[in-house]
Amino acid sequence: MTAPTVEKAPSPAPDQPVRTARQLRREAERDVVPHAMRGTRGGRIVRGVLLTLAALATIFPFYAMVVLSLKPSAAVDFPGSLLPWPLTGEAYDTVMGAQDVPRWLLNTLVYSIVSVVGVLLLASLAGYAFAKKRFPGREAMFWSFLSMVMVPYHVTMIPTFAMIAKLGGVDTYWGLIVPTLANAQAVFLMRQFIQGLPDELFEAARLDGCSEWQVFRRIVLPLLKPILATLGVFVFLWHWNDFLWPLVIGQSTDMRTLTVGIASLQQQNVPLNVVLSGSVIAFVPIFAAYLVGQRYFTEGVTASGIKG
Repeated sequence: MTAPTVEKAPSPAPDQPVRTARQLRREAERDVVPHAMRGTRGGRIVRGVLLTLAALATIFPFYAMVVLSLKPSAAVDFPGSLLPWPLTGEAYDTVMGAQDVPRWLLNTLVYSIVSVVGVLLLASLAGYAFAKKRFPGREAMFWSFLSMVMVPYHVTMIPTFAMIAKLGGVDTYWGLIVPTLANAQAVFLMRQFIQGLPDELFEAARLDGCSEWQVFRRIVLPLLKPILATLGVFVFLWHWNDFLWPLVIGQSTDMRTLTVGIASLQQQNVPLNVVLSGSVIAFVPIFAAYLVGQRYFTEGVTASGIKG
């Protein structure tokens, strides 16, 4: 029995030039990208310049906020104050050494983190029920709940405050958090995402003897990681930057959040570098939350765009 012969890859002809990896990549891009989208070299340069200018315009406010927060307490002189020297951390020492700022930071963390957990849990449960369960009045209930998006928040704020005040929720954490847990947009996004999951997964789990809670915990929640991370970042951002409701419900200094507290500093003729240092401290957790959930955030936005 003879061994099978192995065919060797044909070597390039002597008169055929050997193409480099860069040339092969360019040829592949030309095959994939339509001719109308390639553009000329000058057009690509113009687009690069415009994108660079747009990026600089976007980053400049953050740069100015950080640099001015590190400046000494003196009058702001543009554009000299935007130079990265001299720098000092006295404003941050003043902010972190203040009696109220750590309390405001704690209030904001409690308000944001507990609200994120509550909104994601309730939205995922409601989205699963509206997407995969069959019960009378499901569509009418869902669209009635979704109609809350069209009602301006300021219209419902006064009745909500009156109800919370009657229940004794003013200057309390539960009065700050509970009215924000019913998020119609989160329920809608959860429902749209869960509708794209195959029904065979749920039927197979029920045949294996799983209860509805086990189906939700073992099948639905693991598949919801991208959309949970996406909504988590958005909800955290909404609550961390929320100003109006914490201002109304937190009437004492101890129940203020960072946004309300920083606004109150501006009314006390506090130096600009101290106010901006508080803004930098308020910005850091948002940026950190995005970095942590960046991969899932990108996957969730892409999946939502494809299925929407």
